[in-house]
Amino acid sequence: MVSIKPLRKWLLPVGGAIAALLAGAVALAWVSPPAPALDLVEPVIIIGDGVSTPEGMAWVPAGVFKMGSDSKLAQANERPTHPVKLHGFWMDVTHVTNDQFAEFVRQTAYVTTAERKPDWETIRVQLPPGVPKPPDDVLVPGAMVFVGTHGPVDLADYSQWWRYVPGANWRHPQGPDSTIEGKGDHPVVQVSYEDAQAYATWAHKRLPSEAEWEYAARGGLEQATFVWGDELMPDGRLQANYWDTRQRTFPVVSPEAGGAAGTVPVKTFLPNGYGLQDMTGNAWQWVADWYGANYFAKQASAAGNTPIENPAGPAEAFDPFEAGVPVNAPKRVIRGGSFLCNESYCLSYRPSARRGTDPHNPMSHVGFRLVKDAAPPTAQLAALGVDAR
Repeated sequence: MVSIKPLRKWLLPVGGAIAALLAGAVALAWVSPPAPALDLVEPVIIIGDGVSTPEGMAWVPAGVFKMGSDSKLAQANERPTHPVKLHGFWMDVTHVTNDQFAEFVRQTAYVTTAERKPDWETIRVQLPPGVPKPPDDVLVPGAMVFVGTHGPVDLADYSQWWRYVPGANWRHPQGPDSTIEGKGDHPVVQVSYEDAQAYATWAHKRLPSEAEWEYAARGGLEQATFVWGDELMPDGRLQANYWDTRQRTFPVVSPEAGGAAGTVPVKTFLPNGYGLQDMTGNAWQWVADWYGANYFAKQASAAGNTPIENPAGPAEAFDPFEAGVPVNAPKRVIRGGSFLCNESYCLSYRPSARRGTDPHNPMSHVGFRLVKDAAPPTAQLAALGVDAR
């Protein structure tokens, strides 16, 4: 791996935004009001055919659901639950893959955030006031990479297993010596929020709202702990790509511990009730909303028992719980967890888990999927005797 010691004193603070990915927030005191019974829509799987309906996308029907979680596993930023009402929409069955992103780049000659020289202005807003600009020769293209450790470490210091690696980008997720050759069906990673938005514009789609993402991820299961139900490993089988601490200690990646961790092909695991695959695990997913650590508490307080219709998130980011980062530093929500999440540290392969991260900070475990506003599959729903809401 390229030595980056001269870079670390300047660029590791940029990765400070990932602390919110990997650590729980300080508790927010709130008591949920009694919630009304919700009229749940029985899930059916309808996948677009590319003719009358969007290809490779699953229909997510309109409905009301309970957003967030009050379970013992929930972090403070997931609380309290509150009712949300959404319109119907189409969602990509899988993460956007390396092959799909490569086609976008081929057609547009797009250059991703990680392939450009870092913009000091986007870095500065993530740092305490008064931090001086580093020398220009330090600001080189690259991205944050999970490098792991050779043995057990104190999990309070994530800088032990994350590095800013020059030359890391979507084609070389772990650095210039790595490749995505043979991994065309893996989620594309090392893409920033801006990169995801650029792809969405090209694809005539959009990033989902945070509410749309959670509703779709739940697949019709009301308040289940995981997207597949309440049992972590039904019949003793993994249901998503996350760090299995039964096999190795996090974040150890020595050969003796099983080597490096990473993404797996999309569609490796079974779909949820709407036909969506890998909604948790494998790679975190950008969503459209600004991140507010206390947003759910505010929503619940304002709405009471009245469902909030098509919420689009707060007007700006707010996170007072990440040391060394201004409370209103730009952060967008990511959802779903990744191959790094595990029972001993992150536990974010749950549909209610949410984190905020620097939108200009591509990372080796963050990707995305998109949604589309298009006509419902009326004919298919009618054939199934389902109301095309």
